[in-house]
Amino acid sequence: MPKMGESVHEATIIRWLKNEGESVDADETLLEIATDKVDSEVPSTTAGILIKKLFNDGDVVQVGAVIAIISTDGASVSASENGHSKAEIPTTAPKAAAESFAAPVPVMNVASAPVGQAIVNNGSRFYSPLVRTIASTEGVLQSELDTIPGTGAEGRVTKKDILQFVEVKKKGGVASAPIAHTAAPTPTTVLKPAPTQVTPVSTSLSGDVEIVEMDRMRKLIADHMVMSKQTSPHVTSYVEADVTNMVMWRERIKKSFEKRENEKITYTPLFIEAIARAIRDFPMINVSVEGTKIIIKKNINIGMATALPSGNLIVPVIKNADRLNLIGITKAVNDLANRARQNKLQPDEIQGGTYTFTNVGSFGNVMGTPIINQPQVAIMAVGAIRKKPAVIETPQGDTIGIRHMMFLSMSYDHRVVDGSLGGTFIRRVADYLEQFDTNREI
Repeated sequence: MPKMGESVHEATIIRWLKNEGESVDADETLLEIATDKVDSEVPSTTAGILIKKLFNDGDVVQVGAVIAIISTDGASVSASENGHSKAEIPTTAPKAAAESFAAPVPVMNVASAPVGQAIVNNGSRFYSPLVRTIASTEGVLQSELDTIPGTGAEGRVTKKDILQFVEVKKKGGVASAPIAHTAAPTPTTVLKPAPTQVTPVSTSLSGDVEIVEMDRMRKLIADHMVMSKQTSPHVTSYVEADVTNMVMWRERIKKSFEKRENEKITYTPLFIEAIARAIRDFPMINVSVEGTKIIIKKNINIGMATALPSGNLIVPVIKNADRLNLIGITKAVNDLANRARQNKLQPDEIQGGTYTFTNVGSFGNVMGTPIINQPQVAIMAVGAIRKKPAVIETPQGDTIGIRHMMFLSMSYDHRVVDGSLGGTFIRRVADYLEQFDTNREI
């Protein structure tokens, strides 16, 4: 089981795409896995025959564990009584097997960067990253790709299928019509979320109700949230900020910025910029806890909670946010948010976060008490910006005016972040927002 990130220690097998006794090519997808962060594919690191699957669909497997054995020396395969192929399995797996299976990095269900003609699948048929890359390299159009007969599970196009099509195409031939396939049986194993200490409470149902099973991602999110509350004693601090200068500045430059950069500038990059500056002022917010040790992170990688069309949540990460200018942060925010909603993020784009930011104001909420994204120690929520009457201090005296106001809230791990640090940090973020230069040029 390959490593998926520093905070990911296990993954759930969604389903195997190869059966025991079947041959497999190098880089051909063996199985699909899922963590609480992303769905991925695990490719084979070598060509051979799959002689043993050590785990079943739905099993939760620790990172680094051996999940399958592939014979590369032509091991004999004998027919079993039920007609399926059955290979002779060695009694003990080689000691190096765990190391060899921990090395590869899985590829998410998205295309690699195209080399030739871009392949965009607007239908429901799935193509592995390897097949998409070959199609792009060989200039295979999407319309041609959709007509290729698939010999893989559920009619999927395999590496062998695409290469055969390319060879026929080069010779001026016509690919044969798609052949019928028997769909692989749907796994009946129910996803097993990691056990928690919460005792389920039985409820009595009556009246007009509908019972809906959580989807796999929601189960994983639920377990992650419970784990976070059990791990960290949460404390939340609040401040109210006058962001009138920031609002006026954005209104002044947003049209010219979009025309020049072909990007819309929202408030999110401005919040992230302020948070990154404050983290540089207070580096002890940018830490994690391991037992009784505090791990201070030198890189400032800010996670941006993003709501998906399904209602679930994912947190893409802006790496080294303090080293980017406002244009760079804006482009990163827009790119990650768009690809997150299209399920086109790469696994490393949701790993390595050191601090998380969530915008509850986008839902019309004025404030929130977010749950810490482990193994981080703090998370900030920004509320909706609203016009309110406020006291304005001037050299001539105090006056009442209409200002753009918003609440900031931050939940933090009281094991390592005390009220003094937590309260001072969130106040510093508010100060940066309030002191925004209305004459700033970008």
